[in-house]
Amino acid sequence: MNIIITARKFKARETLKDHIKDEVKSLLKFNDSIISADVILSFLNSHESIKKAEITLHIPRQTLIAAEESDEFTKSVTAAVAKLLRQLKTLKSKRKSRAK
Repeated sequence: MNIIITARKFKARETLKDHIKDEVKSLLKFNDSIISADVILSFLNSHESIKKAEITLHIPRQTLIAAEESDEFTKSVTAAVAKLLRQLKTLKSKRKSRAK
C-alpha cells in the first residue's frame, strides 16, 4: 500500500509520520486490497490550535474518506482511522449480504 502524507503550511515530524503509517497500515487487517492512502494534515483556518486530519483511502472500485479535528494531529489521525475502519466493516458486510 502506498501512503502519501501531505502537511499543509508546516513540516511534519518523523514521529508523526511513523504514527500515521502505523495507523493506516492497521487497516490492512480488515481489507487487504487497499491500493493507497492520502493523508492531509492542516490547521483550521483561523484556529492554530485545531488540527485536522483527512484520510482518503483508495480501494478497487471505491474511495473512502474520513476527516477529524482535535487539538493534536495524533488524535485526529486515530479518530479518522476509526471512521475508516467502520466504513470498511460496513462495506464488507454489504458485500457478504450481496453474495448470498
